[in-house]
Amino acid sequence: MSYENRYSDELGQDPVLKKKTARRKKQELYQKTAFLLIKLSAAAAILTLIIIIGDIVLKGYPAVTIEFLTRMPVNQMTEGGILPCVIGTVELILLSLLTAVPLGVIAAVYMTEYAADGKIKCAVEEAVNTLAGTPSVIFGLFGMALFIKYIGLPQSLLTASLTMGLLIMPVIIRTTQEALLAVPKEYREASRALGATKWETIRCVILPAAYSGLITGIIISVGRAAGETAPILFTGAVYYYPKLPDSVFSPFMALSYHLYVLATESMNIELTRSLQYGTALVLLAIVFSMNLIAAGVRRHYKKKLSSN
Repeated sequence: MSYENRYSDELGQDPVLKKKTARRKKQELYQKTAFLLIKLSAAAAILTLIIIIGDIVLKGYPAVTIEFLTRMPVNQMTEGGILPCVIGTVELILLSLLTAVPLGVIAAVYMTEYAADGKIKCAVEEAVNTLAGTPSVIFGLFGMALFIKYIGLPQSLLTASLTMGLLIMPVIIRTTQEALLAVPKEYREASRALGATKWETIRCVILPAAYSGLITGIIISVGRAAGETAPILFTGAVYYYPKLPDSVFSPFMALSYHLYVLATESMNIELTRSLQYGTALVLLAIVFSMNLIAAGVRRHYKKKLSSN
């Protein structure tokens, strides 16, 4: 037997080497099993999403016509179109973002760039995290108590938008904070070394670099603002209002509340089944369109930042 073969046999009989080999094989088996479970979970989630969207599209598409989108509802919403619901939902989303985005970004900038580390900062961050997971019905009751009972505003589009702005603000704060923290420290140091003030560094360097994360928070907020029912149920949305809002102080109809009423309180649910799916499809299309616009803006700023 040659020296190389005898040396290989001795290594193969080494108990330490055998244990290492067995441990490595076991780790590889665990890794393959974990990857398989992850792939199966992702496939199940995607398949479920496709089934839900497909069901809504197939059953709602026949009801979505030009008349359905441009006519006023009649006969207690069992007939006619959903134009006030579409306009009300879009106005609700835009006014909510107008309320939440500036305040959320300012709060995130202060917490990230100005606030000193300590117990107060930790307490505020924990409070924001808690509010981000608070049920929407709590925000609805709080908005009714604050804006209607205490301040004296009427149940209106403005009141609902302010309440919805409070609902989505914690999400915007958290996503903006993560985006600001992801900006490399070298950007700050280079800007300060060139003589820029702290505010100029934040405005001209840090915020443009964090636009992608900011837009991500807005995308998440748009979906939540369009789909929530409880906050607007207490603060401004009405059962039947067959005209467009005259001002921000007028009551309004929204797609989410309209869908809720059709599905739970209609005199003949089977008669309004096609209207339910049509309304759900329009709501899905609005959310998808706004997310698509936000994603396009995010991609634009990413390209602009990479080119610079």
